[in-house]
Amino acid sequence: MKLKKIVLTGAAGRLGSYLREPLTALCDELVSTDLEDVGTCYPGERFMKADLASFDDMMAVIEGATMVIHMGAFVDEGPFEQLLGPNFIGSYNVWEAAYRTGARRVVYASSIHAVGMYDKNVCLDTEMPHRPDTFYGLAKCFSEDLGRMYWEKRGLESVHMRILSCASVNNPRSLGSYLSYDDLIQLVTRCIDTPVTGWAVVYGVSDNDRSPVDNTKAAFLGYRPKDNAEDFAQAVFAEMEAPLDPLDKTHMCHGGPFASVDLGNSGLAGLNVVDDRKKT
Repeated sequence: MKLKKIVLTGAAGRLGSYLREPLTALCDELVSTDLEDVGTCYPGERFMKADLASFDDMMAVIEGATMVIHMGAFVDEGPFEQLLGPNFIGSYNVWEAAYRTGARRVVYASSIHAVGMYDKNVCLDTEMPHRPDTFYGLAKCFSEDLGRMYWEKRGLESVHMRILSCASVNNPRSLGSYLSYDDLIQLVTRCIDTPVTGWAVVYGVSDNDRSPVDNTKAAFLGYRPKDNAEDFAQAVFAEMEAPLDPLDKTHMCHGGPFASVDLGNSGLAGLNVVDDRKKT
């Protein structure tokens, strides 16, 4: 059964660009929102420019929605003041607007950085206590706890997808953390079509041989990834110029370079992320 209306925040971003078209198949109307225009809309989609930090904007966008796919954020580490509006206040605005307008569920793009300071030799399940690696990771912890509170106090469901790295496999860390775009689409779809979720956490990762996380306790969502970063392992190892330093938190912690940078400094600068967003 199609939903009446789905709202996608962060629709102009790289991950949002791959979600827009498949989401139109799940609803009568997809409202894609961002500060940046998304370009040509798909059939069944319309664009609304809106600021996550504006509660009035979020109320206008979410009115009448059944579910919100909340992908919007400042997607990097930065000074706390830079993240405060989009990542902290923005999450509150989304949840409060969803509650006030009668939405059923928020599907949230959380991150491995909510638990990024754990050592890589610790396999993380979905009930591990938070250990954020940055202000960016702290915002993910805040939003996860916000979602749990809104479920327990107000009955608004939410699923929190702790995405590891939805990007090209071009470094040793990504052999475990890789989430393909196809698996991302499957994950979001399962978060939408699972009949009852309550408050839930699930790791956004493909079926990698070297995956450092355990989704057993989120099996009820029905997410069964298909892709495996091991297909790229030979090429990644061939590009390595020297063994990795086992004392460097970049290599020893789940958060990668986000675990080793000083607070407020870019974590993405230590990753070779290719901007291969889908064009309409």
